[in-house]
Amino acid sequence: MFRPEQIVERKSKLFSLIVAGVVAILALPIIIPHLLHGFHIAHIFLHVGGITLAVFISVLACIAYSRLQTKRLLLSTIAFSNFIVAEITLLVDATWPSAYDFGDVPLSEVGHLLTFATLGLLALGVFRND
Repeated sequence: MFRPEQIVERKSKLFSLIVAGVVAILALPIIIPHLLHGFHIAHIFLHVGGITLAVFISVLACIAYSRLQTKRLLLSTIAFSNFIVAEITLLVDATWPSAYDFGDVPLSEVGHLLTFATLGLLALGVFRND
């Protein structure tokens, strides 16, 4: 009998499910149109891999937070979720450069600021005394 808890307990199954989900979601709008663009597809796959790992770690952090309910884990969960947003921002910038800039601020800089905020949140979570 299948139980949803089995997916959470086995991290390899969870990781496989997340990889398949992320690739399935990004295949049509991003991966397939750039498949024959040489090195550009490698750059796109780099960010797809980053999104995949960020989603996996965020799910694990959410599970850990739901079990332990500490502020350190809450900060880590927020940090890894922020890293998903940063990677999506950098993927959009890699896929369509200069299409979604915020005035004079390029989208790549927004992605880098979000990555820096992720590091700050992780540092807060590590050095926090609960």
